[in-house]
Amino acid sequence: MRYLNWRSVSRRVMPGIRRLWLMVMVVLAAALQPVHAETLLVVGDSLSAARGIDRDEGWVNLLRQRLASQAPDRYTVVNASISGDTTAGGLERLPEALERYSPDLVLLELGGNDGLQGLPPDRMQNNLAQMIEKSQASGARVALLGILIPPNYGQAYTKAFADVFPMLASQYDVPLVPFILDGVALNDDLMQDDRIHPNAKGQPIILDNIWPTVAAMLDEASPGETNHASRH
Repeated sequence: MRYLNWRSVSRRVMPGIRRLWLMVMVVLAAALQPVHAETLLVVGDSLSAARGIDRDEGWVNLLRQRLASQAPDRYTVVNASISGDTTAGGLERLPEALERYSPDLVLLELGGNDGLQGLPPDRMQNNLAQMIEKSQASGARVALLGILIPPNYGQAYTKAFADVFPMLASQYDVPLVPFILDGVALNDDLMQDDRIHPNAKGQPIILDNIWPTVAAMLDEASPGETNHASRH
């Protein structure tokens, strides 16, 4: 009789134990899955290529270090910036970079050389628009890193140039850092002798100008996870 009672209890209990064990195995399997490393692609000019200073001191590498310290192995930062590049050059080489790196986030830092060369702002706008569209079509999120130029070509040109970035940000609903050299460009202690490129001391300030936008985009991409990128 006791044997029959035990067998009856066993029939009732064992399915529950099996289900519990299966749930444990599923949770363990999920925990052991490798975390997808998000790729950030920076497409820029000399301001992002660390011209005139050690590349390790540039703001892009400082971004890489900050992300690595907060969330090791979660983010990969690729710097595809070339000194002297214009928006036309960036547009030409962007498709290969998108195919090669499959980025989750693209930071577009171009236009300064267009402005310094007096190239038409509407052409710059069209080039950047195509870069945004191509990046978004690849599945990447995009942020615009804006730049301002001195009034070498007159106030009308300077304003037309400056207006390009907010217009594109509004048109494509992408985040904009209005001026990445804010707090740097007018401080001689933070600029190289050419008064165009920041020195090593200016790089952390550039990163601080960009960081809130990048952190918000990374946190937005994974709202159900711990916001690793939001901490400074």
